[in-house]
Amino acid sequence: MGFRVLVMLIVSCIMSSWVVSPAAFALTQIKLLDVAYQECPADLAEGSVSSGTSSPVNCFLVTGKAQNTSGKMVYDADVFGRIYDANNNSVMENRTRLGLIPEVPPGLSDFSIRISVAADQPTPLKLEQFKARGFASKVRWDQ
Repeated sequence: MGFRVLVMLIVSCIMSSWVVSPAAFALTQIKLLDVAYQECPADLAEGSVSSGTSSPVNCFLVTGKAQNTSGKMVYDADVFGRIYDANNNSVMENRTRLGLIPEVPPGLSDFSIRISVAADQPTPLKLEQFKARGFASKVRWDQ
């Protein structure tokens, strides 16, 4: 009886790994180049407040080039990076995922993501360790 349970456990682990693993293999690395930031246009920044509070924030667009060397369209690329203020304090404490690029075509393409920074954090901002990872097919169906 014990041997039979062990075999079933092993078989179920193998089968579940077949179901779950393909998503992990579908990740495609995207190199981000020429990463910079600028203040948001007035219409995009209007009414910006900090998440969960009514504290004032400054709105910025992080821009750059996304380099997709896979030869295929990449979808839902999560953008990761670190942002520091002029005093080297983290702008997004305990958070490195900063946004999403919905589609990254093969080759070099422009990207931009909107971020909000507490109004009391001094500029200029320092952008470091930016990269992105996406998928061979859409994973977010609400778009």
